Amino acid sequence: MKIKTLTAALACALPVTGAFAAALDRSGQSISAFLQPGNYFEAGISVLDPNVSGKVRNGYTPNAALPASSAGLQNTSVGEMAEDYYFPSAALKLQVTDNFSFGLIYDQPFGAEVEYSTGTQKTTALPGPLAPLGNQGAFHNGTEGTSVEVKSQSISMLFGYQPTENFNFYAGPVYQTMKGDVQLRGLAYGGTATFGGYNASIKETGDIGWLAGAAFQIPDIALKASVTYRSEIEHSVNAKESFNSAGLFAGLNAVPSKETTITTPQSVNLDLQSGIMADTVAFANIRWVNWKDFSIQPDKFTTASKHPAVQASTGKPEFALIAYTDDQWSVNAGVGRKVTDKWAGNVSVGYDTGAGNPISTLGPTEGYWNVGLGLQFSPAANYFIAGGVKYFWLGDAKAQAGSQFDTPNYVAEFEDNNAIAYGLKLGYRF
Repeated sequence: MKIKTLTAALACALPVTGAFAAALDRSGQSISAFLQPGNYFEAGISVLDPNVSGKVRNGYTPNAALPASSAGLQNTSVGEMAEDYYFPSAALKLQVTDNFSFGLIYDQPFGAEVEYSTGTQKTTALPGPLAPLGNQGAFHNGTEGTSVEVKSQSISMLFGYQPTENFNFYAGPVYQTMKGDVQLRGLAYGGTATFGGYNASIKETGDIGWLAGAAFQIPDIALKASVTYRSEIEHSVNAKESFNSAGLFAGLNAVPSKETTITTPQSVNLDLQSGIMADTVAFANIRWVNWKDFSIQPDKFTTASKHPAVQASTGKPEFALIAYTDDQWSVNAGVGRKVTDKWAGNVSVGYDTGAGNPISTLGPTEGYWNVGLGLQFSPAANYFIAGGVKYFWLGDAKAQAGSQFDTPNYVAEFEDNNAIAYGLKLGYRF
């Protein structure tokens, strides 16, 4: 097989590229389908099975405005808290003329699935066997645990111009929706008296951003390079918020909510590929996401954070429900090889810096290392079936509540965690 046909033959390059990235990043927002030759369609699904657990920091003491006794939180097991989830994707690319192309890409770029179990505890006053946490939990109140669900959907419309065989310039609008549900429970958030009785539900809303990029290729040596910028997208939402009816902030339940702005981050993807020998290509993806400027500050939550008792406890004028201290950088690289006319495969390694440490209790991991394997079967020249699996070593993290953001203080530690991601993709050329 000639090396210049490898770009098409090794299109799979693992359909689980993002899967468990920093902060809320999930799909990796690839536009690789749009850079395929000719007319092309693909559809895929990725499934993530995480194993994330931790324990409350030994000696953790709640803020002064919260319940004073913390002895029951010493050496507490948090239990399994990361939920399985899946996300589909699809793409269509049409080569309208020799110089113009059009594409549609659907993915679910951002998301989270977290639910803290009741766990177990060992009290410092009564050392010995493990006992149920009951109503002394760091992340639950005895009957309900802290949980968060964030979902997004995105449709990118791309218009490409190819002045020559080597160059491709593209841009277009992006329509993105966001929705989410959050409930905070337990002494880590002040118990039922304060933020440990907080609920928020954000109805799905959509807004528009844009992307732009350029690609260069030399087909004879399977060389391809592309850089893609995606803008931030500002969502104006009206969150339905409530606090415990017997707590410090119960009066806010009767106050109408004001509009909240949630801005999903801007990002840059750099994709590289080159033939290195007959039937073999090397590939890499470098991704930057601007999480440092991201935060979620629902109206009533922010108002509650300004309460004099809370300010006296935290020393902060206000704080966010979720925020991050660092931008995310990730690198995935590997080698793909065509074994026969019908079979091809690849191996890859990846690294993600995470979005800071300590990190939010609503996503307590700091980046990852991973290894991946991909396999592609092409029954005919114009279609293929590709599958992949990745194993993630998740970075150890210290988890902090919103009131502790941008300080060295933290509630719990999460160590020695992992995840497995699976992906399946179908591609068709016409």
